[in-house]
Amino acid sequence: MLPGNPSLTVVKRAVTMDARQKVEHYYWDSLPREAVRPGVTRAAFRGDQVLMVMNWLQPGMQTNPHQHPYEQLTYIVSGTMRLVVGDRVIECGPGSVTRIPPNVLHYGEPAGSEAVLNLDVFSPIRADYRHLVEYQRVEEQG
Repeated sequence: MLPGNPSLTVVKRAVTMDARQKVEHYYWDSLPREAVRPGVTRAAFRGDQVLMVMNWLQPGMQTNPHQHPYEQLTYIVSGTMRLVVGDRVIECGPGSVTRIPPNVLHYGEPAGSEAVLNLDVFSPIRADYRHLVEYQRVEEQG
């Protein structure tokens, strides 16, 4: 049972990895980074069904309102960002998380004088971002 919640029981089960499973470990600063446009760079990391994209956003960057068929979760690591999702304007600071539904017009931009570091998580993996994780495929073949 978990402390404070007697209705939940934790079951520990040993899971062993077989030869097809692979653990990958990187640091964001060591991954290939793509310059998207002035003031915006990004790097990505993927699993089998999910894609994480770290974005570095500089104050004064050009915004890019867009929409896509992917569910997106946004986590602000540092800085303050103004996130526009549909007709909502959300002020996001470090530690905030936001869900952006598929096919909803959205964009973000730094709201202050400091850069924003934000992590986007997409599921399923965005086909148009697969080039960002080619380094993982190369390592699988090597």
